[in-house]
Amino acid sequence: MSDTIHAQESEPKIAKTPISLTDAAAEEMRRVMAQHKAPEGYKLRIGVTAGGCSGFNYALNYDMVHDTDEQFTSNGIEMILDKRQAMFLIGTTIDFTDGLQGRGFKFDNPNSSHSCGCGNSFH
Repeated sequence: MSDTIHAQESEPKIAKTPISLTDAAAEEMRRVMAQHKAPEGYKLRIGVTAGGCSGFNYALNYDMVHDTDEQFTSNGIEMILDKRQAMFLIGTTIDFTDGLQGRGFKFDNPNSSHSCGCGNSFH
């Protein structure tokens, strides 16, 4: 198996793991997947949606693989990413925190020029 995921010739090549999960994020993903029993064949979709105070929101959900998706694995979690959204997310690290300031996934995105105070929206 190749170390790089190859898109069609006319599309850019995406690195093997365009998005990384920390140990804490992977552990929480496994817990959520077991609790909600994702349907067979579904993978974790990471993406962006328009909205929020800074322009884009991060999106995490379960979905089937589509023709426009790249598939990759980070920390044992199989994920999918729409190639059209890759430019917004390549290099992102997802962590999970559970502390006094809240509980949830935190995105460290090198492509973000700024984000809102809550960290859920970026531009």
